[in-house]
Amino acid sequence: MQISILTLFPNLYQEFLGTSLIGRAREREQVKFDLQSLFQFCQPKQRIDSPTFGHSSGMLLKPEMIEAAIVQQEQKFGLAFKIFLSPKGKKLDQQMGQLLAQKLQTQQHLLFVAARYEGIDARVEQVYADLELSIGDYVLMGGDLPAMVSIETLLRNIPGVIGKADSVELESFSGPFVEYPEYTAPVVWHDLEVPAVLRSGNHAAIDNWRTEQAAERTVKHNFSWLRSCELSETQKQLAKKYIPNHYVVLMHDQVVLKDGQAGTSSVTSLDLHDVARSAATYGIKNYYIVTPLVDQQRIVQTLLDFWNGSSGIKHNIHRHIAVSKIKLKASLEEVLQDIYVQEQVAPVLVSTSARASYLAKRISYFDQELVWQSAAPVLLMFGTAGGLSSGLLERSDFILGPIVGFSDFNHLSVRSATAIVLDRWLGLQPKSQAQNLAKIRV
Repeated sequence: MQISILTLFPNLYQEFLGTSLIGRAREREQVKFDLQSLFQFCQPKQRIDSPTFGHSSGMLLKPEMIEAAIVQQEQKFGLAFKIFLSPKGKKLDQQMGQLLAQKLQTQQHLLFVAARYEGIDARVEQVYADLELSIGDYVLMGGDLPAMVSIETLLRNIPGVIGKADSVELESFSGPFVEYPEYTAPVVWHDLEVPAVLRSGNHAAIDNWRTEQAAERTVKHNFSWLRSCELSETQKQLAKKYIPNHYVVLMHDQVVLKDGQAGTSSVTSLDLHDVARSAATYGIKNYYIVTPLVDQQRIVQTLLDFWNGSSGIKHNIHRHIAVSKIKLKASLEEVLQDIYVQEQVAPVLVSTSARASYLAKRISYFDQELVWQSAAPVLLMFGTAGGLSSGLLERSDFILGPIVGFSDFNHLSVRSATAIVLDRWLGLQPKSQAQNLAKIRV
């Protein structure tokens, strides 16, 4: 297996390629490397770079230099899978590393192009790049460090490079859960003791502890990764243990009316059924409907009595299961008290609003770790009519931003908005193998 590297600074790679497991893989000739300086493809007194066209600063590597280097390497080692390191490229992750390892084993020749300055003439990438690859959403001074990171990632997935196969199979991001914590001697260090279970000799107990620790760590600190994976039912139930209980409240009180004042709105049957089905889908513990109006309470209670009774169960068992999560309350205070009785701790209150005046409380749909760090239950609050009043927003601990698309239309029903928010916050969104394979030309 051959890896070619085109760079302006070959010396950067000398110690990297001769150190540790990569150095040993070279010694065993599991993989061979060929470093080529792009400067050697310049004629005497010729520059390797040139100013960009248009009104922008910086210099680009000339296309003919890159082309000459690629042609030479493919003449020496055969057709290569060509990887251009670029911040605009596909993201390197564990699956990408595995795919590149497979590509190296099947095609036998990978070629990395590490640019500098402002990059490379776009036509070179258009003609030659099989893959543009990025190691993250930031910009470095060149592609050499990304090339090294990519090489180390893919070589870990080549059989025999890592001595123990289970070291690769059990490491973080090889499955839905990251690695569990590990310890060595001494037993006590800085007043911190190695967990007793790890010293017990009970292998079943140790395996169970490690599984639980891995799941908890992943939920609390890598939830975006977890939800992107295909989960078995067992893995789903394990992860769910570490997600704080979530509740939903739909406010028909203290909401903004057409005149801009805070008031009450009417409850519709759709408010019950549609939000209840969303709540059941995303594992919400209870869905509260708040209205202080006695007549509205009677209407809601009549509907709840039907769906929670034998007639409703016979009519549609799935609707009954969803509606059984509903609790009718006269005020937000009653909701908070009911949650406290169940949890013995007050919930974190998360609302939604598009108002710029509340930017200090604004969070995104990737901030579960921030909200969940207190281990308290979470109450997601939604408003009917024109949305939640200023008073309710001021009570909120966090505020999720508005739901927007690539249009100026912004008039979703609260039922649709609730479903979208729950999916963005708690929904599983696995990436398929087809998506992974689409990252590179196979």
